[in-house]
Amino acid sequence: MKVAVVGGTGYGAVELTRFLHHHPYVKLEQVISHSQAGVALSQVYPHLITIVDQPMDELKLDEMIDNVDLIFFATPTSVSSKLAPSFIEQGIICIDLSGDFRLNNREQYQDWYGYQAADQLYLDQAVYGLSEIYREQIKKARLIANPGCYPTATLLGLIPALQSNKIKASSIIVDGKTGTSGAGRSTSLTMHYSEMNENVVAYQLGQHKHIPEMERYLSETVDQPIQLNFTPHIVPMTRGIMTTIYADLAKEISQAELIERYQTFYQDDPFIRIRSNGTIPATKHVYGSNYCDIALHIDQRTGKLIVVSVIDNLVKGAAGQAIQNMNILFNWDEQTGLNQIPLYP
Repeated sequence: MKVAVVGGTGYGAVELTRFLHHHPYVKLEQVISHSQAGVALSQVYPHLITIVDQPMDELKLDEMIDNVDLIFFATPTSVSSKLAPSFIEQGIICIDLSGDFRLNNREQYQDWYGYQAADQLYLDQAVYGLSEIYREQIKKARLIANPGCYPTATLLGLIPALQSNKIKASSIIVDGKTGTSGAGRSTSLTMHYSEMNENVVAYQLGQHKHIPEMERYLSETVDQPIQLNFTPHIVPMTRGIMTTIYADLAKEISQAELIERYQTFYQDDPFIRIRSNGTIPATKHVYGSNYCDIALHIDQRTGKLIVVSVIDNLVKGAAGQAIQNMNILFNWDEQTGLNQIPLYP
């Protein structure tokens, strides 16, 4: 099957390239870059030399419609909302790694993202691509809204407890930490080595654009409005997301019972690993892989559940989950092209 990546110079795009190179059923037909059309991808990312040396192309609608079956959009905010509809109307499947189709309320999107939203017709068509939760809907999708990195770790860590009424929905607090690659490849003072090294920075308190995404899908899980407190931090590492989630228990339950609940919930999901031996996952445990590792702790003294959920923000939080969704869509084994052991150390 022939695929294209639009927005070929970002970190998410180069991760797509890395995993698609090992996918047995897919050929990367085109890499599209508005800013560097004509430049070989290996000139931007020298580690790809002799592996992927094709020049990047300009976006040409008619040519792509004739040449590709599926398009991954690894574009900045507000780009895919303008480009994807034309391809969808021509029968091309689109998987969007930006946030343009994750919210179905146009005013809410504009408030949180600061751009004009996509047409409501396409927002209503979009299927949220949290692979383990929306698998059946993904199988029928023509437009997939790939989840954000923080929401992926948070939702996978929370949904089993929330669905089984084990926690109070009004009590959720999420502490998130991300590596610097989450900010993208463009330079800024905040990401300068001297500013970031040996430093931890909290940012966008109460304003992060992933908040309405998390609240939307948690609310749909229990069919009631949910608001949460979310504080993101940047830490001096390249990759990784860790969300530490706190919630009040709604009923008395042992830690062993809750772990069993999670293991049963995710028993058919090869990329979800529930810790049962008392160990706490670290970001290094999933580095470079599509795994999400989850640990559960019940604090009997305070009556709270603590969930630690880790992913690689560029893989399970972006490119890896996008490929997992493609595998689901075409009824391939979900691990196809993704079954790699995490890098360590």
